[in-house]
Order: sequence, then structure tokens, then C-alpha cells
Amino acid sequence: MAQNLQRAIIHVDMDAFYASVECLDDPALEGLPVVVGGLGPRGVVATASYQARAFGIHSALPMSRAKRLCPQARFIRPRMSRYREKSAEVFAVFRDFTPQVESLSLDEAFLDVSGSLKLFGSPLEIGTRIKNRIKTETGLTASVGLAHNKFLAKIASDLDKPDGLVFIDPEKVHAFLDPMPISRLWGIGSKTAPRLRALGILTIGQLRRTDKSIIQPVLGNRTAHFLRLSDGEDDREVEPERPDQSISHEVTFDANVIEPDILLAALQKQSEDVSRRLRAQGLMASTVVVKIRDAGFNTVTRSRSMRACSNSTRTLYRMARALFETWRESHRTTPVRLLGMGVSGLEPDHSAGDLADSPSEQALDRVFDSINKRWGEVKIVHGQTLKIRR
Repeated sequence: MAQNLQRAIIHVDMDAFYASVECLDDPALEGLPVVVGGLGPRGVVATASYQARAFGIHSALPMSRAKRLCPQARFIRPRMSRYREKSAEVFAVFRDFTPQVESLSLDEAFLDVSGSLKLFGSPLEIGTRIKNRIKTETGLTASVGLAHNKFLAKIASDLDKPDGLVFIDPEKVHAFLDPMPISRLWGIGSKTAPRLRALGILTIGQLRRTDKSIIQPVLGNRTAHFLRLSDGEDDREVEPERPDQSISHEVTFDANVIEPDILLAALQKQSEDVSRRLRAQGLMASTVVVKIRDAGFNTVTRSRSMRACSNSTRTLYRMARALFETWRESHRTTPVRLLGMGVSGLEPDHSAGDLADSPSEQALDRVFDSINKRWGEVKIVHGQTLKIRR
């Protein structure tokens, strides 16, 4: 335990992130049930505001079900580029307190502030400052959990949402964990929990005090792992985020698509999104990948390496289209359910001009980026993508 006492781990989880960004950008939504997700017949909920959650709406719920539960809610299609912008602002705050930041998603991260205590104060003081900075600089709220390991910090951040701040005293871990339901343990899901309850094990404390031989038939080779968690032990380190190894975008169509102009428009839009992210991160890619899923849920991927790295929209689209057309030659009557495009083999953009991209292509990309950066959410696109923009 002495080693744990020297660690200070923070888990930050933004509150209903996508929905909160929508309310921030449109104050008329404040206080209303807001649901963000796919709006078509196959759509699912990505995020729901807390007002919408009161009606039983949660992430991954089919959108059709959400509309039945709360027909008066405001249903909004995701704006991922905008969410990434706000996420970048949040993570900039994190890095002002520690370089040890492990990103879990756009709106969630672990921070190891053990080396920052002398500079910024106690874990509780640091957590408070992070929350206040996020609110002041982004207009959004975050829930923060503080503990001496990742497991406890993540549980703490979820206890007092929204806008919560919970610190777990290392000397009171058992008092904190013991009353909690076993479902709070990572990995105890809808199949395992009923089997434990059948043994009379309802809480984490009961699991911790149960003889290993009794729970072994249920938990198998993970028994020791769950017993460590029930004891509040977790020795995993915060792993600072690494540069993206790949970048991709994909779309699941509301209805299966066979029209080539619609499919190519989707591919063009994805090429715009992927190339814009590459340029924003100062990266170039050497390989283009296309993913296709048909109406029968058969999924294929096709990839091709380029003669030189690129982050040009036109170059990436040209490669992606060639891959797609090769597949389509033998699938002209095959309806497409999902289409995706991505890149891999990423490396820093150290060149002023790459052989794969002409100066005119690079100049056009700079114009697009400049306009879109100035006006926030994408305002200028290639004409072909208008076939799928709503």
C-alpha cells in the first residue's frame, strides 16, 4: 500500500459530451432532452443529455426506441469534427498539469499527476483546478475521480455525475467499495452477475470475503483478478497517448445503397475528413484502406500502398476510389450497407511538397483547411459530397 500512496491518478469523464457540445452551440437546447446519434432507421444513440436519460434513453439504444420513449426530445445527428475540436481544448487543459495522459476516447482520460503534486498541490486541488479550467475554457462540465489507481479513479468519476468530484482515501478503500454492487467491477456483466448473485454474492465486499474455491467455477481463470479489484488493487500504469497508428471514417447507410454516385460521394466525404485530420496532426499516410459491408453483413477490406506518402484529399480519394471500383467490378448489383475509408502507415509531415501531391493539390487543401478552421464546423466541401450531405 505504501507504493500506492505515492500515486495520484485522476479519471476525467466529460458529462454527456456530444449533447453538451450541442447545447453549448445552441443555447435554446439547454434544459431540454437532447439525443445525439444516427437518425435513420438503423441509427443508435451516441449520447443523451441527462434530461433525456430520465426517460430511459442511453448510449447504444436504437434511435427508434429512443423516439418512442421521448418523442418530444431534440434528435441531432453527430458533428464529429466539432466534437474533436472541443476535445482538443479539453486535452490541452490536461497537458498543462501532466504529460502522463492516457486518452480513452474524445471525452475521457486517465491522468497520472504523481509528479505534479509539488507543483500544483494535492490530488484534490489538482482535480478541482482541472474541472474549473475545463468549465472556464470550454464551457463544458466534467466529472472527476481521484484515487491511487485507475480502477478506483474510474469508479469515483461515475459516482456523482454530472459535474462531480470524488476523492477516494487510500485508507478507506474497503469502506468505499464493500457496499457497491458486484456489477461495478470491470468485467462483471449481464451474464456473470446473475451467477454470482445465485451464490448469494451481491456486493463487492461479499465477493472479497468469499472463499476462492466457491467463486472459481463462475469466474474461472479471472478469479484472482476480480479478487484483487474487490480489494481495491490495480497496478496498471497510465499509458501516455501515442500518435494515431491509423485514421478512418465510415458510414452505415440508413438503407442499403447500390447507386454508384451515392457510394462515391460517401467515399469523397470520408477522404475529406481523413485527409483533414492528417493535416491537422501534421501527418502523412502511406497506405489507403477501403472497407465495404454488403446487405448480407459480409465485410471486405482492400488496401494499397502509395508510391509516396500523402495527406492530399484528392490523392487519398483517387486511391480509395480505385480500390472501391476494383471491388465493384464483380459486385455491381450488390447493395452496400456500410462503406469506410482509412489510412495507415502514418509518419510526420517533414516535407514541403511530396511527390504524390502536386503543388496545386496542396494549395487547394490549404484553402479548404483555412476556411473550415476559420468558420468552425465544415463550411466548404467538394461538390460531389453534396449528394449525401443533409
